[in-house]
Amino acid sequence: MTAHEVDYAIYGEEMQYVEIELDPQEGIVAEVGSFMMMDDGIKMETIFGDGSQKDSGFLGKILGAGKRILTGESLFMTVFYNDLMGKRKVSFASPYPGKIIPIDLTQFGGKFICQKDAFLCAAKGVSVGIEFSKKIGRGLLGGEGFIMQKLEGDGMVFVHAGGTMAKKELQAGEILRVDTGCIIGFDKTIDYDIEFVGGIKNTIFGGEGLVFAKLRGPGTVYVQSLPFSRLAGRVLAAAPQGGGKNKGEGSVLGGLGDLLNGDNRF
Repeated sequence: MTAHEVDYAIYGEEMQYVEIELDPQEGIVAEVGSFMMMDDGIKMETIFGDGSQKDSGFLGKILGAGKRILTGESLFMTVFYNDLMGKRKVSFASPYPGKIIPIDLTQFGGKFICQKDAFLCAAKGVSVGIEFSKKIGRGLLGGEGFIMQKLEGDGMVFVHAGGTMAKKELQAGEILRVDTGCIIGFDKTIDYDIEFVGGIKNTIFGGEGLVFAKLRGPGTVYVQSLPFSRLAGRVLAAAPQGGGKNKGEGSVLGGLGDLLNGDNRF
């Protein structure tokens, strides 16, 4: 396959967005809900599957949509085309604080494996599919679940990392143990498995879960410091409980502290 060659620029620090420059007849495929803004002359089209050449024909489109159901994503994706002469730009935003990572698939042997919610957008022609685990332990115990996404082709893709991103280059046989939710993605040469934390006290009282992700080189691994599941858990834990009353966080006076701080809700 041959993906469209797109130019890009990434803006921002904590809440980044990527601006894609499209030549005439070039396109970019993105997750539904990631769109931010676009120039006049960009045509938007909602499609089944990922719009790659692999999904040509009615049956291919149905199979492409089915892949996305298995990864927990929307049935649809959105393609943005430049139908006019001259260059046009379209931008896509991060879903939560973190970093946008550009991935050139030609530098990863044409395949990159990532968490199902990491993918943001890709050049038209890149295939967004599913990566089945060959080891049952990964599926039953891994935080990423039995299925991860695989991005295949020879174009640019953009994935999102929560918080701060760490890039690790593992040598042959080198092992990295990572919290399962902190994995963004890795290339196809990485051997990925699940390993029990070990020890009764660690398992019951450690608070870090039952398992680690065990990544063995050679290859490149991207790790995030703030998985969305962790962020969501902290937000839910701090949310007002029962009747909209909050915990009076930050004040030993509780509700009275809210009044003193200018929160006059009853």
